[in-house]
Amino acid sequence: MTEGELFLIDTNIVVYYHDAADSVKHAIAKRLIDRCFSRDEIFAVSSQNLSEFFSVTTTKKLLTKKEALNFISDIVDFSGWVKIDFSHKTVVEAARISDEYNMPYWDSLLAATMKQNGVLNLYTENVKDIKVPWIHAVDPFGKR
Repeated sequence: MTEGELFLIDTNIVVYYHDAADSVKHAIAKRLIDRCFSRDEIFAVSSQNLSEFFSVTTTKKLLTKKEALNFISDIVDFSGWVKIDFSHKTVVEAARISDEYNMPYWDSLLAATMKQNGVLNLYTENVKDIKVPWIHAVDPFGKR
């Protein structure tokens, strides 16, 4: 893999992996994430994504807290996932991005974290929300 090819998997994709209400999105998310767990592809995930995943899946009762914790642990412990994190300086950059690009703060924090870690590609359902020029956002569900 050359620099720039690594994709971060956004929270919504990981949630659809566990949410079968939309069978098409569930199947696509499952296929994508299973490629990582089978070592066919390497993906990145941020601490923010893992936190949002826990909150969403337990609040919506898609998973119990124990099940969500186990899945997060599987990702954290598996070498096929590149784990990225943010710092206090990233928070400052996220606030600047939110202001400059008129993006919601949490999307701005993800963008700043990705930039800080050299991850320039994002699989997300929310392509329209990513307004920064350095991120190539792709909707794996086919909406463009």
